[in-house]
Amino acid sequence: MEVMNIYAVSDSIGETAELVAQAVSKQFDIVDFEIKIIPYVSDIAIIDKIVDKAKQENAIIVFTIIIEEIRNYLVKRAEESGIVAVDVMTPVLIQIVNKLGLSPRREPGLLRKMDDKYFKKVEAVEFAVKYDDGKDTRGIMLADIVLIGISRSSKTPLSMYLAHKNIKVANVPLVPEVELPEELFCISKDKIIGLSIDPEQLIRIRKERLKSLGLKDTANYANIERIIEEVSYSNKVMERIGCRVIDTTNKAVEEIASIILEDSLDIPSFEI
Repeated sequence: MEVMNIYAVSDSIGETAELVAQAVSKQFDIVDFEIKIIPYVSDIAIIDKIVDKAKQENAIIVFTIIIEEIRNYLVKRAEESGIVAVDVMTPVLIQIVNKLGLSPRREPGLLRKMDDKYFKKVEAVEFAVKYDDGKDTRGIMLADIVLIGISRSSKTPLSMYLAHKNIKVANVPLVPEVELPEELFCISKDKIIGLSIDPEQLIRIRKERLKSLGLKDTANYANIERIIEEVSYSNKVMERIGCRVIDTTNKAVEEIASIILEDSLDIPSFEI
């Protein structure tokens, strides 16, 4: 099988150049691609070494270099050496400059810069983990949103998805034999969202869950009578609280989250 070497060169971590190279490589079945990442290129001297090595290996260079001096030098050296060098960022950058009439900052690594929004996201993710599945009901009082629903109604994946939108989410499982946390009745019902699901779909989901754990799918957890009991109980709880209810049947997590976010745009604490 033919081997094609690609150098993913960047003045940051090189992730974007690597992803572009990987995406293109998937279009060819009979070629073995070897992608080499060369990150944090900040010196012209390094460019000479990269180009010389690429020439030896007959490699293609895919690069994301925002520092103009280094970018221009790489283009010049590649042309002189007969090496193909593909600039991933500059064509888009030029179009935006022409459209806006503004000058770019030319600062590497801005995509990964740890700003306030990044730390808020980390905090929200940690919050979702800490207050998942009713482990600590104190989170109900601190959360932006509280999800309630029976097991496998998408509470946890939805909590994590919303956390990546900088939203602090606590979720509480509804189980007929377990008393409801008092905190649910101490916060605004507008912060609580009930998740419902069709029993037939739920039984399929639970059976698959049992199989993945190496257990028999005949357990009470996946029994249709038990599921109907749980669904009936959860419906009564949601009606008692008076909260919004979203039917998660046949809906992806992203779709459910979109419904929640659309309904919650007026809440100041959300940064969507």
